Amino acid sequence: MRNENVALVDLLDRVLAGGVVIAGEITLSIADVDLVRISLRALVSSVRAAARPAEPGREPS
Repeated sequence: MRNENVALVDLLDRVLAGGVVIAGEITLSIADVDLVRISLRALVSSVRAAARPAEPGREPS
């Protein structure tokens, strides 16, 4: 295993180049009764990566 130091700027550049999906869920309940459920999904990507044409043979998501 290679131990490599990566700067925060380089890591952010790599993430934005490919994109990342952030997902989460929150449930508010009282006495084991679910009152509110919130689901969140966010796509974080650069405009350049999002505007790229889809790869041949790969279905768009």
